[in-house]
Amino acid sequence: MAGSGFESLERCLEKHLPLTELQEVKRLLYGKETRKLDLPGAALEAASRGDFELQGYAFEAAAEQQRRPRTVRVGLVQNRTPLPADTPVVKQVAALHRRMEAVVEVAAMCGVNVVCFQEAWTMPFAFCTREKLPWTEFAESAEDGPTIKFCQELARKHSMVVVSPILERDSAHGDVLWNTAVVVASSGAVLGKTRKNHIPRVGDFNESTYYMEGNLGHPVFQTQFGRIAVNICYGRHHPLNWLMFSINGAEIIFNPSATIGALSESLWPIEARNAAIANHCFTCAINRVGQEHFPNEFTSGDGKKGPTPQTVSAHLPPAALVWTLGLWPPGTPDENGVGTGVEMGQAVRVPSVSSLK
Repeated sequence: MAGSGFESLERCLEKHLPLTELQEVKRLLYGKETRKLDLPGAALEAASRGDFELQGYAFEAAAEQQRRPRTVRVGLVQNRTPLPADTPVVKQVAALHRRMEAVVEVAAMCGVNVVCFQEAWTMPFAFCTREKLPWTEFAESAEDGPTIKFCQELARKHSMVVVSPILERDSAHGDVLWNTAVVVASSGAVLGKTRKNHIPRVGDFNESTYYMEGNLGHPVFQTQFGRIAVNICYGRHHPLNWLMFSINGAEIIFNPSATIGALSESLWPIEARNAAIANHCFTCAINRVGQEHFPNEFTSGDGKKGPTPQTVSAHLPPAALVWTLGLWPPGTPDENGVGTGVEMGQAVRVPSVSSLK
């Protein structure tokens, strides 16, 4: 649907199908109907002022007689880069920090326990350019860089776990770059990090120009709200990648991404759902939306002239979702292998951001 003028498949269906047919189509596409949540008025007003789209849904499961539900509210944020890509690096990062701070404030109003941002959220997704500068200047420490300190402040302020995907500079090992996600506990402590296990080498999306496959395996992080893992972007195409996170005990697997509609839109919405079914866990897929423009004509390394400026785009609206996931106590899956219930909490839909890869 990329380039078709659709805002989204769901909006198109809602616009053109009678209600009874729409319900049946959604049942076939997505399974049982999800209940839309009533969101706090203050959160909706704040989202409107901040140019966010805020939504919420509930995934419900049968109540038990002897155990209380264990629920976790998860926030998924899809944002855009607010400044042009040729703006000084420090100003771009600062603007993105301000934007995300506002989004997380809204998520906190909605009772979010765990929030996850999109892949490499502190920068334009410029890896398709194959240029060193200024893009590598966005890289920072995964232990004590400015973005991690920012996320620690958010976590402490809102008692919220923060999953922050960044471009990492490993100064302890020769300034090697990695595509990394850092997990910050609700106390503000850094629980650890994971690195992208699979690197695309598809046309312009040859990210090996910047970094290689991760070397940390498939770590799972025990948080106050459950065991979480992060399957970064391209790893979603590899079923065994999801499987290993599940085998290692993940209850919720995040999939922060940046993917172009024309390249993988037919795959991206389905893969995470398939992974949840196959691996008996919750999966939370996140993308970028909107457009990003890059100034130089030659970007592919093939000598062919590229668009001026280079544009990466998708038709999807800006978005961030907040899910409340109901989980069983450790080691006691329900009859379907998933949690007790999911109240797919207040979704924070955020201003349009580019969809790449």
